[in-house]
Amino acid sequence: QVQPVESGGGLVQPGGSLRLSCAASGSRFFSIYAMGWYRQAPGKQRELVARITNGGSTNYADSVKGRFTISRDDAKKTVYLQMNSLKPEDTAVYYCNQPDAPLSWGQGTQVTISS
Repeated sequence: QVQPVESGGGLVQPGGSLRLSCAASGSRFFSIYAMGWYRQAPGKQRELVARITNGGSTNYADSVKGRFTISRDDAKKTVYLQMNSLKPEDTAVYYCNQPDAPLSWGQGTQVTISS
């Protein structure tokens, strides 16, 4: 089964930035589907925080609107998440997937916001 590979996480101070990447090289129909970034904080359910359609339209959870930007490169079968003005409450494991045609979940990438 196709499994996305997320990368780019790390430990940053509040107010800092990170850029996450997600490669789905095994997805035959990557350019057809919307892609999404999800996150799961300890003790909480996984939530969709950003979504981008195959046409480039984007949607964001209220908690990240104005701070996060999702983008995609269909030629590279990669989706990105630029995260700015990071807050401690953004701490979570971040995953990508296809909201409308889910792939197997990858291992995610840990994002920790702490001073």
